Amino acid sequence: MNLRVPGPTPLPPYALEAMGRQMINHRGPEFEALYGQIVSWLKQFFETAQDLFVLTASGTGGMEAALVNTLSPGDRVLAVNLGVFGRRFGTIAERYGIDVTWMNVTMGQAADPAELAEMLASQGPFSAVLITHNETSTGVTNPMEALCQVVRASGDPAPLLLVDSISGLGAIRLPQDVLGIDVVMAGSQKAWMAPPGLAFISFGERAWQAYETASCPRFYFDLGNARRYAVRNQTPATPNVPALYALHASLERMAEEGVQAVHDRHKKIGDHCRHLAVEAGLNLYAAEGVRSNTVTALTLPDGLDSKWMLSELRTRYGIVCASGRDPSVDMIRIGHMGYVSEEDLDEVFAAMRTLLAEMM
Repeated sequence: MNLRVPGPTPLPPYALEAMGRQMINHRGPEFEALYGQIVSWLKQFFETAQDLFVLTASGTGGMEAALVNTLSPGDRVLAVNLGVFGRRFGTIAERYGIDVTWMNVTMGQAADPAELAEMLASQGPFSAVLITHNETSTGVTNPMEALCQVVRASGDPAPLLLVDSISGLGAIRLPQDVLGIDVVMAGSQKAWMAPPGLAFISFGERAWQAYETASCPRFYFDLGNARRYAVRNQTPATPNVPALYALHASLERMAEEGVQAVHDRHKKIGDHCRHLAVEAGLNLYAAEGVRSNTVTALTLPDGLDSKWMLSELRTRYGIVCASGRDPSVDMIRIGHMGYVSEEDLDEVFAAMRTLLAEMM
Protein backbone atom coordinates (compact mmCIF):
# COMPACT_ATOMS: atom_id res chain seq x y z
CA MET A 1 0.00 0.00 0.00
CA ASN A 2 1.15 3.52 -0.84
CA LEU A 3 -0.11 5.49 2.17
CA ARG A 4 -0.25 9.15 1.22
CA VAL A 5 -2.45 10.66 3.91
CA PRO A 6 -0.95 13.53 5.96
CA GLY A 7 -0.61 11.34 9.05
CA PRO A 8 -0.14 8.71 10.16
CA THR A 9 2.68 8.42 7.67
CA PRO A 10 4.51 5.26 6.55
CA LEU A 11 7.30 3.97 8.76
CA PRO A 12 10.77 3.02 7.52
CA PRO A 13 11.93 -0.57 8.11
CA TYR A 14 14.27 0.41 10.93
CA ALA A 15 11.41 2.06 12.86
CA LEU A 16 9.19 -0.99 12.38
CA GLU A 17 11.98 -3.25 13.56
CA ALA A 18 12.65 -1.07 16.61
CA MET A 19 9.00 -1.27 17.68
CA GLY A 20 9.32 -5.05 18.03
CA ARG A 21 11.81 -4.86 20.88
CA GLN A 22 10.92 -6.23 24.31
CA MET A 23 9.55 -3.80 26.91
CA ILE A 24 11.83 -2.18 29.48
CA ASN A 25 11.29 -0.67 32.91
CA HIS A 26 10.22 2.94 32.37
CA ARG A 27 11.79 3.75 35.76
CA GLY A 28 15.08 2.10 34.89
CA PRO A 29 18.38 3.26 33.41
CA GLU A 30 17.70 1.87 29.93
CA PHE A 31 14.59 4.02 29.56
CA GLU A 32 16.33 7.07 31.01
CA ALA A 33 19.08 6.80 28.41
CA LEU A 34 16.51 6.35 25.61
CA TYR A 35 14.34 9.26 26.70
CA GLY A 36 17.27 11.58 27.30
CA GLN A 37 18.63 10.99 23.81
CA ILE A 38 15.20 11.52 22.22
CA VAL A 39 14.73 14.85 23.99
CA SER A 40 18.22 15.97 22.98
CA TRP A 41 17.57 15.20 19.32
CA LEU A 42 14.12 16.82 19.38
CA LYS A 43 15.62 20.03 20.75
CA GLN A 44 17.87 20.16 17.69
CA PHE A 45 14.80 20.22 15.43
CA PHE A 46 12.78 22.57 17.62
CA GLU A 47 15.96 24.70 17.64
CA THR A 48 15.51 25.42 21.32
CA ALA A 49 17.34 25.30 24.62
CA GLN A 50 14.00 25.38 26.48
CA ASP A 51 12.38 22.52 28.35
CA LEU A 52 10.92 19.87 26.05
CA PHE A 53 8.66 16.98 26.99
CA VAL A 54 7.36 13.89 25.21
CA LEU A 55 3.76 13.14 26.17
CA THR A 56 1.92 9.90 25.49
CA ALA A 57 -0.91 11.58 23.59
CA SER A 58 -1.88 12.73 20.12
CA GLY A 59 -0.98 16.17 18.86
CA THR A 60 -4.34 17.37 20.14
CA GLY A 61 -3.16 16.43 23.62
CA GLY A 62 -0.17 18.69 23.04
CA MET A 63 -2.55 21.56 22.16
CA GLU A 64 -4.52 20.98 25.33
CA ALA A 65 -1.35 20.83 27.42
CA ALA A 66 -0.17 24.15 25.96
CA LEU A 67 -3.41 25.85 26.95
CA VAL A 68 -4.07 24.44 30.41
CA ASN A 69 -0.51 25.07 31.61
CA THR A 70 -0.44 28.75 30.62
CA LEU A 71 -3.99 30.13 30.83
CA SER A 72 -6.95 30.56 33.17
CA PRO A 73 -10.70 30.66 32.55
CA GLY A 74 -11.63 34.17 31.44
CA ASP A 75 -8.24 34.95 29.91
CA ARG A 76 -8.52 36.56 26.48
CA VAL A 77 -6.70 34.92 23.58
CA LEU A 78 -6.54 35.58 19.84
CA ALA A 79 -6.86 32.40 17.75
CA VAL A 80 -5.58 32.62 14.18
CA ASN A 81 -7.80 30.21 12.24
CA LEU A 82 -6.65 28.94 8.82
CA GLY A 83 -8.75 25.79 8.80
CA VAL A 84 -9.80 22.72 10.76
CA PHE A 85 -6.81 22.55 13.06
CA GLY A 86 -6.60 26.25 13.76
CA ARG A 87 -10.27 26.03 14.68
CA ARG A 88 -9.53 23.04 16.93
CA PHE A 89 -6.87 24.96 18.88
CA GLY A 90 -9.27 27.79 19.68
CA THR A 91 -12.15 25.42 20.40
CA ILE A 92 -10.13 23.58 23.04
CA ALA A 93 -9.48 26.94 24.68
CA GLU A 94 -13.21 27.75 24.65
CA ARG A 95 -13.98 24.43 26.38
CA TYR A 96 -11.83 25.58 29.30
CA GLY A 97 -13.69 28.86 29.62
CA ILE A 98 -11.01 30.91 27.91
CA ASP A 99 -12.34 33.97 26.05
CA VAL A 100 -11.42 33.44 22.38
CA THR A 101 -11.36 36.16 19.73
CA TRP A 102 -11.14 34.68 16.26
CA MET A 103 -9.00 35.92 13.39
CA ASN A 104 -10.58 33.91 10.58
CA VAL A 105 -8.41 33.60 7.48
CA THR A 106 -9.81 32.66 4.06
CA MET A 107 -9.20 28.96 3.48
CA GLY A 108 -6.20 28.36 1.28
CA GLN A 109 -4.57 31.61 2.39
CA ALA A 110 -1.96 32.30 5.08
CA ALA A 111 -2.41 34.77 7.91
CA ASP A 112 -1.59 38.37 6.99
CA PRO A 113 0.89 39.91 9.48
CA ALA A 114 -0.66 43.37 8.93
CA GLU A 115 -4.13 42.04 9.79
CA LEU A 116 -2.74 40.31 12.86
CA ALA A 117 -1.07 43.55 13.98
CA GLU A 118 -4.32 45.47 13.49
CA MET A 119 -6.35 42.96 15.52
CA LEU A 120 -3.80 42.91 18.33
CA ALA A 121 -3.86 46.71 18.47
CA SER A 122 -7.61 47.25 18.15
CA GLN A 123 -9.01 44.27 20.09
CA GLY A 124 -6.30 43.53 22.66
CA PRO A 125 -4.84 43.14 25.11
CA PHE A 126 -4.65 39.36 24.92
CA SER A 127 -2.99 36.88 27.24
CA ALA A 128 -1.93 34.67 24.33
CA VAL A 129 -1.99 34.26 20.57
CA LEU A 130 -2.66 30.79 19.11
CA ILE A 131 -1.17 30.15 15.66
CA THR A 132 -0.94 27.08 13.43
CA HIS A 133 2.44 26.80 11.73
CA ASN A 134 1.29 24.38 9.02
CA GLU A 135 -2.45 23.92 8.43
CA THR A 136 -2.94 20.29 7.43
CA SER A 137 -6.51 20.78 6.22
CA THR A 138 -5.58 23.30 3.50
CA GLY A 139 -1.89 22.67 2.76
CA VAL A 140 -0.84 26.15 3.90
CA THR A 141 2.31 27.13 5.79
CA ASN A 142 2.12 30.40 7.69
CA PRO A 143 4.87 33.09 7.39
CA MET A 144 5.98 32.48 10.95
CA GLU A 145 8.92 34.88 11.10
CA ALA A 146 6.72 37.87 10.22
CA LEU A 147 3.83 36.73 12.43
CA CYS A 148 6.11 36.17 15.42
CA GLN A 149 7.64 39.63 14.99
CA VAL A 150 4.17 41.17 15.05
CA VAL A 151 3.20 39.35 18.25
CA ARG A 152 6.46 40.19 20.02
CA ALA A 153 6.07 43.88 19.14
CA SER A 154 2.42 44.10 20.20
CA GLY A 155 2.81 44.87 23.88
CA ASP A 156 4.98 45.06 26.96
CA PRO A 157 4.71 42.34 27.91
CA ALA A 158 3.70 40.80 24.61
CA PRO A 159 1.07 38.04 24.65
CA LEU A 160 2.29 34.50 24.99
CA LEU A 161 2.81 32.88 21.60
CA LEU A 162 1.55 29.28 21.39
CA VAL A 163 2.28 27.53 18.08
CA ASP A 164 0.87 24.27 16.76
CA SER A 165 3.54 22.78 14.50
CA ILE A 166 2.15 19.25 14.52
CA SER A 167 2.44 18.83 10.74
CA GLY A 168 5.33 21.26 10.35
CA LEU A 169 8.29 20.51 12.57
CA GLY A 170 10.48 17.63 11.55
CA ALA A 171 10.11 18.83 7.96
CA ILE A 172 9.80 22.64 7.96
CA ARG A 173 12.12 24.69 10.13
CA LEU A 174 10.66 26.68 13.01
CA PRO A 175 13.55 28.01 15.14
CA GLN A 176 11.72 28.50 18.40
CA ASP A 177 14.30 30.49 20.33
CA VAL A 178 15.21 32.79 17.43
CA LEU A 179 11.53 33.54 16.76
CA GLY A 180 10.70 34.04 20.42
CA ILE A 181 7.95 31.42 20.57
CA ASP A 182 6.87 30.49 24.10
CA VAL A 183 5.30 27.08 23.44
CA VAL A 184 5.58 24.78 20.41
CA MET A 185 3.80 21.44 19.84
CA ALA A 186 4.47 18.62 17.37
CA GLY A 187 3.26 15.04 16.85
CA SER A 188 5.06 11.77 16.21
CA GLN A 189 2.83 10.54 13.36
CA LYS A 190 3.84 13.26 10.92
CA ALA A 191 7.36 14.01 9.65
CA TRP A 192 9.18 12.17 12.43
CA MET A 193 8.72 8.71 10.87
CA ALA A 194 7.21 7.32 14.07
CA PRO A 195 3.78 5.87 14.90
CA PRO A 196 0.93 7.88 16.39
CA GLY A 197 0.75 8.27 20.14
CA LEU A 198 3.40 10.83 21.10
CA ALA A 199 3.13 14.60 21.39
CA PHE A 200 6.14 16.88 21.82
CA ILE A 201 5.89 20.19 23.61
CA SER A 202 8.58 22.77 24.32
CA PHE A 203 8.05 25.28 27.11
CA GLY A 204 9.94 28.56 27.42
CA GLU A 205 10.63 30.77 30.43
CA ARG A 206 7.64 33.07 29.88
CA ALA A 207 5.42 30.02 29.65
CA TRP A 208 6.72 28.84 33.01
CA GLN A 209 5.96 32.24 34.50
CA ALA A 210 2.39 31.92 33.19
CA TYR A 211 2.21 28.39 34.60
CA GLU A 212 2.54 29.77 38.13
CA THR A 213 -0.82 31.56 37.89
CA ALA A 214 -2.66 29.42 35.30
CA SER A 215 -5.76 27.91 36.88
CA CYS A 216 -7.26 25.71 34.16
CA PRO A 217 -7.74 22.20 35.60
CA ARG A 218 -4.96 19.79 34.74
CA PHE A 219 -3.65 16.46 35.93
CA TYR A 220 -2.35 14.17 33.19
CA PHE A 221 -1.13 17.20 31.22
CA ASP A 222 0.44 19.03 34.18
CA LEU A 223 3.82 20.06 32.78
CA GLY A 224 5.12 21.03 36.19
CA ASN A 225 4.89 17.36 37.08
CA ALA A 226 6.52 16.43 33.76
CA ARG A 227 9.35 18.83 34.56
CA ARG A 228 10.01 17.17 37.90
CA TYR A 229 10.25 13.73 36.30
CA ALA A 230 12.28 15.01 33.34
CA VAL A 231 15.16 15.87 35.68
CA ARG A 232 15.89 12.12 35.71
CA ASN A 233 14.74 11.51 32.11
CA GLN A 234 11.44 9.93 33.08
CA THR A 235 7.76 10.64 32.51
CA PRO A 236 5.08 11.03 35.20
CA ALA A 237 2.86 8.25 33.81
CA THR A 238 3.56 5.10 31.82
CA PRO A 239 4.87 6.12 28.39
CA ASN A 240 4.27 4.57 24.97
CA VAL A 241 7.50 2.59 24.95
CA PRO A 242 7.20 0.97 21.47
CA ALA A 243 6.50 4.34 19.87
CA LEU A 244 9.54 5.76 21.65
CA TYR A 245 11.68 2.91 20.29
CA ALA A 246 10.60 3.78 16.75
CA LEU A 247 11.03 7.52 17.31
CA HIS A 248 14.55 6.97 18.63
CA ALA A 249 15.50 4.97 15.53
CA SER A 250 14.15 7.63 13.17
CA LEU A 251 15.49 10.61 15.09
CA GLU A 252 18.97 9.10 15.10
CA ARG A 253 18.99 9.16 11.31
CA MET A 254 17.37 12.59 11.10
CA ALA A 255 20.02 14.01 13.43
CA GLU A 256 22.75 12.50 11.26
CA GLU A 257 21.15 14.08 8.18
CA GLY A 258 20.92 17.49 9.86
CA VAL A 259 18.13 20.01 10.42
CA GLN A 260 18.66 22.04 7.26
CA ALA A 261 19.14 18.96 5.09
CA VAL A 262 15.85 17.50 6.33
CA HIS A 263 14.14 20.82 5.55
CA ASP A 264 15.68 20.90 2.06
CA ARG A 265 14.64 17.31 1.39
CA HIS A 266 11.03 18.16 2.20
CA LYS A 267 11.11 21.27 0.03
CA LYS A 268 12.35 19.16 -2.87
CA ILE A 269 9.64 16.55 -2.42
CA GLY A 270 7.01 19.29 -2.01
CA ASP A 271 8.11 20.95 -5.24
CA HIS A 272 7.98 17.56 -6.98
CA CYS A 273 4.43 16.92 -5.77
CA ARG A 274 3.20 20.32 -6.90
CA HIS A 275 4.88 19.95 -10.30
CA LEU A 276 3.23 16.57 -10.87
CA ALA A 277 -0.16 17.93 -9.77
CA VAL A 278 -0.09 20.84 -12.20
CA GLU A 279 1.24 18.60 -14.98
CA ALA A 280 -1.74 16.27 -14.43
CA GLY A 281 -4.21 19.18 -14.76
CA LEU A 282 -5.12 19.39 -11.08
CA ASN A 283 -5.58 22.61 -9.14
CA LEU A 284 -3.41 23.57 -6.16
CA TYR A 285 -5.74 24.74 -3.41
CA ALA A 286 -3.26 26.74 -1.32
CA ALA A 287 -2.20 30.17 -2.53
CA GLU A 288 1.07 30.70 -4.33
CA GLY A 289 3.96 31.32 -1.93
CA VAL A 290 2.39 29.65 1.12
CA ARG A 291 2.12 26.03 -0.09
CA SER A 292 3.18 23.42 2.40
CA ASN A 293 6.13 21.07 1.94
CA THR A 294 4.41 18.35 3.99
CA VAL A 295 0.89 18.17 2.52
CA THR A 296 -0.61 19.30 -0.77
CA ALA A 297 -4.32 20.05 -1.11
CA LEU A 298 -5.75 19.57 -4.61
CA THR A 299 -9.07 20.15 -6.33
CA LEU A 300 -10.19 18.39 -9.49
CA PRO A 301 -11.35 20.11 -12.68
CA ASP A 302 -14.96 21.29 -12.50
CA GLY A 303 -17.53 18.52 -12.61
CA LEU A 304 -15.22 15.69 -11.50
CA ASP A 305 -15.82 13.74 -8.30
CA SER A 306 -12.99 13.44 -5.77
CA LYS A 307 -14.80 10.68 -3.81
CA TRP A 308 -14.75 8.43 -6.88
CA MET A 309 -11.09 9.28 -7.48
CA LEU A 310 -10.13 8.44 -3.88
CA SER A 311 -12.06 5.17 -3.99
CA GLU A 312 -10.50 4.07 -7.28
CA LEU A 313 -7.00 4.98 -6.10
CA ARG A 314 -7.48 2.74 -3.08
CA THR A 315 -9.22 -0.23 -4.66
CA ARG A 316 -7.43 -0.39 -8.02
CA TYR A 317 -3.98 0.87 -7.16
CA GLY A 318 -3.50 0.46 -3.41
CA ILE A 319 -2.93 4.20 -3.03
CA VAL A 320 -4.54 5.89 -0.05
CA CYS A 321 -4.89 9.68 -0.18
CA ALA A 322 -7.00 11.87 2.11
CA SER A 323 -10.22 13.70 1.49
CA GLY A 324 -10.77 17.28 2.60
CA ARG A 325 -11.74 18.11 6.18
CA ASP A 326 -14.21 20.84 5.20
CA PRO A 327 -17.33 19.42 3.51
CA SER A 328 -17.78 22.67 1.60
CA VAL A 329 -14.65 21.97 -0.49
CA ASP A 330 -14.30 18.92 -2.77
CA MET A 331 -10.62 18.24 -2.10
CA ILE A 332 -7.92 15.59 -2.18
CA ARG A 333 -4.95 15.90 0.17
CA ILE A 334 -1.62 14.17 -0.40
CA GLY A 335 0.86 13.77 2.44
CA HIS A 336 4.55 13.93 1.57
CA MET A 337 6.46 14.08 4.83
CA GLY A 338 8.86 11.77 6.60
CA TYR A 339 9.44 8.43 4.87
CA VAL A 340 8.50 9.35 1.29
CA SER A 341 10.25 9.33 -2.08
CA GLU A 342 9.68 10.96 -5.44
CA GLU A 343 8.86 7.48 -6.76
CA ASP A 344 5.99 7.22 -4.27
CA LEU A 345 4.51 10.41 -5.68
CA ASP A 346 5.19 9.38 -9.28
CA GLU A 347 3.02 6.31 -8.62
CA VAL A 348 0.21 8.45 -7.21
CA PHE A 349 0.05 10.83 -10.13
CA ALA A 350 0.44 8.14 -12.79
CA ALA A 351 -2.70 6.53 -11.36
CA MET A 352 -4.45 9.90 -11.12
CA ARG A 353 -3.73 10.69 -14.75
CA THR A 354 -5.27 7.39 -15.82
CA LEU A 355 -8.38 8.00 -13.70
CA LEU A 356 -8.73 11.59 -14.90
CA ALA A 357 -8.71 10.37 -18.49
CA GLU A 358 -11.54 7.95 -17.64
CA MET A 359 -13.53 10.73 -15.93
CA MET A 360 -13.30 13.20 -18.78
